Amino acid sequence: MSRYYARMLDANTSGEGSYAFERPPDLMRKTADEIVAAFFEYIERDILKAHADWELNGVMKNKERDVVTAIGSLIPHKNDPPLPFLLMISNRAT
Repeated sequence: MSRYYARMLDANTSGEGSYAFERPPDLMRKTADEIVAAFFEYIERDILKAHADWELNGVMKNKERDVVTAIGSLIPHKNDPPLPFLLMISNRAT
């Protein structure tokens, strides 16, 4: 397993979270949306301990720097509006 790092910004509240998570060493060779899905699997399993609905509005991968940048929304279980986010994932700590 290799360690990966993510920073997630909440556009609505200006909240910010930093996460370190473990995944197989070939994660950054996968597509950008597969990398984001792997991050949310970690969030659901280790942080929330529950399923989280989310959607991607855009995602891109910088292969030279091994960085994935995604924008999307977390979808609460209540009738609250979706929570927009910005997410960056890398194989290096920032």
